[in-house]
Amino acid sequence: MLTLNQVSALTEDEARETIERIVWPNGPVCPHCGATENLTRLQGKAHRPGVFQCNNCHDQFTVTVNTIFEDSHIPLRKWLMAFALLCSAKKGISALQLQRELEFGSYRTAWHMAHRIRHAMSKEPLAGLLRGTVEVDETYVGGKPRPEAGTPKAKRGRGTKKTPVVALVERGGNVRSRKIDRVDGATLKGAIRENVDRSARIMTDEWAAYHGIGAEFAGGHEVVTHSAGEYARGDATTNTVESYFALLKRGVMGSFHHISKQHLDRYCDEFSFRWNHRSTTDSERTEVAIRQTKGKRLSYKQPMGQP
Repeated sequence: MLTLNQVSALTEDEARETIERIVWPNGPVCPHCGATENLTRLQGKAHRPGVFQCNNCHDQFTVTVNTIFEDSHIPLRKWLMAFALLCSAKKGISALQLQRELEFGSYRTAWHMAHRIRHAMSKEPLAGLLRGTVEVDETYVGGKPRPEAGTPKAKRGRGTKKTPVVALVERGGNVRSRKIDRVDGATLKGAIRENVDRSARIMTDEWAAYHGIGAEFAGGHEVVTHSAGEYARGDATTNTVESYFALLKRGVMGSFHHISKQHLDRYCDEFSFRWNHRSTTDSERTEVAIRQTKGKRLSYKQPMGQP
C-alpha cells in the first residue's frame, strides 16, 4: 500500500525497494541495453545500495536511471510522499503547499518535483481511441478577466484572452484534454478526429465550430442547445465533460490560483490522470503514476520551457 501515512514511515532503502518493485515487476531491467538476465546486484562496501551491474553491456545502473528520479538529490522517500499527495488530491496541490508538507528549503525544488510528477502522469502515446458516446467541449483557463481601460467589464467566455482548453470524455471511460490556440472548426474537429474512433457518437453544445462533424462518425452528432436553456435531452448531454472542467477549474481557483499558458498542458495531464483512474484507490493510482516514470527522464530546463 502507498498511502501517505505508510510511505512516510519507510526508510530510504525501503523506499528504493518499493520503487524497484513497481518499476520492475518482473525483476531488474538494464536501462542501457534492455537486458533482463545476467544482471548482478553490487553489494560491496564500495557500492551504494541499489546498484546493479549489467554483464551484457558492462554498464552499472539503479532503478532511478532513465526515470524522473534520475540525478535528483531529493530522498526517494520524499518522492514517494509527493506522489501520494498529488495522486490523492482531487483538486491538485500547489508547489507551495508541497514545499511546506515535505519541508523543502526552496519553492523551486517543490515546483520542479511537481512538474516531474505531472510528466510521469502523462501517458504517451495514448492507448487506443475514445469509443461509444464521446462528449466534447471547450473552456477557458486563467485568472479572473480584468477590465480593459475604458471598458466596464472584461470579456468572458468565447472571445476572452484566457487560454482555451478542449476536453473529450468517453462516457464511463477516459478523458483527454489539452490547451488549444483557437476554438475554430479546424482545431476542434481536428481534436475529435485525432482522438475518437469513427464508430463513436459525438455530443457537443451548439457552437458552430462543431457543425458537420457528425457526417464523419457512425453514431452521428447530437447537439445540446445551452443558449435555449437545454442541458439534457434524453441521454444527449455534455454534463460529463463539464464535470471534468469543474474539477480542473476548482483546482486552478482553489489550489493553484494561476496557471501559465506555458505549463497548462502539464496540469491537464495531472487532472486527466486522476479522472482516468477515478475508480481505483489512492494507493493503486499512486503505483500507476510511479510505474509511468520509466523512460521519462526530465531535466530542470525542460519544465522551464525548453522542448
